[in-house]
Amino acid sequence: MHPFEYASPATVDQAVKLLAALPGKATVLAGGSDLLGLMKEGVETPERLVSLKAVRALRGIRYAPETGFRIGALVTVTELAADAALRWELPALSDAAGRVAGPQIRNVATVGGNLCQRPRCWYFRNGFGLLPQHDGKSMVVEGDNRYHAILGNQGPAAFVTPSTLAPLLIALEAQVVLHGPNGDRKIPLEHFYRIPVAQGEIEHDLNPGELVTEITVGPGAGRRIASYEVRQRETLDWSLATASVALEMEGPIVKKARVVLGQVAPMPWVAADAERFLKGKAIDPGIIREAGEAAVLGAKALSRNGYKIQLAKVAVQRALRAAAGRED
Repeated sequence: MHPFEYASPATVDQAVKLLAALPGKATVLAGGSDLLGLMKEGVETPERLVSLKAVRALRGIRYAPETGFRIGALVTVTELAADAALRWELPALSDAAGRVAGPQIRNVATVGGNLCQRPRCWYFRNGFGLLPQHDGKSMVVEGDNRYHAILGNQGPAAFVTPSTLAPLLIALEAQVVLHGPNGDRKIPLEHFYRIPVAQGEIEHDLNPGELVTEITVGPGAGRRIASYEVRQRETLDWSLATASVALEMEGPIVKKARVVLGQVAPMPWVAADAERFLKGKAIDPGIIREAGEAAVLGAKALSRNGYKIQLAKVAVQRALRAAAGRED
């Protein structure tokens, strides 16, 4: 492993100063379930690790009926799944957290780390970067792309975002709070992700010295929420496709819909066509089927991942069926 300096600040401001002093060469260490593996593989070679373990301000889940939840970035996935208020108010989010990896990983992995984890692309994990090229050609397009993107892959990026919590949080219109040298910056979580178009760019909107401090999520009242994951195996496996939906209803009619896909694009993919299609309609089997088709409009399969288009359709349809409470 590449040698590095280890720092353990007690406050967020101390952590930011340690990160900002070595821009591009200092990295945040939270649970370490992703970062430490990348360091062992030589993919990440930070000169300084800034551990957040002692920063108590980043822990805890707070709930207010009027405003919803404030989730500290260091809350573990296990804590998120077990929180009583969250399970009562947003059971879909609690259930999604309980499906992340296995219990050993959930006990150390943090919510902030889950949102910031790097792609599971085997080209990236073997040191070829986010936009792997060989002789001027895309290694993904020319090579094994079974688990790569079917949406948002028109440019050089074809990896998929790995977080299964991010699509549901985006469907819930969550916001993320970032703290850096210039203070706090709060943005919609969907704007935290971006698709790199040039070497050296990353997939997260993090300025030098910034770190994730908390995630805010509104209350669940008045929304019908569900998430559905497709995996090769039920446990201890990465999702092949995820769909998360949040519906606001006026009687039987959809007033507003949020439909977000995961593991099918280089960022959590807001299925705007499906959202527009659902608005003003009553949920029935035909509408559910057509919404699944609308969610993958514009999808472009690579040579070996065409099956993911069907998986994404099915994930949307089953998430909608669960949110609407339909058994048909």
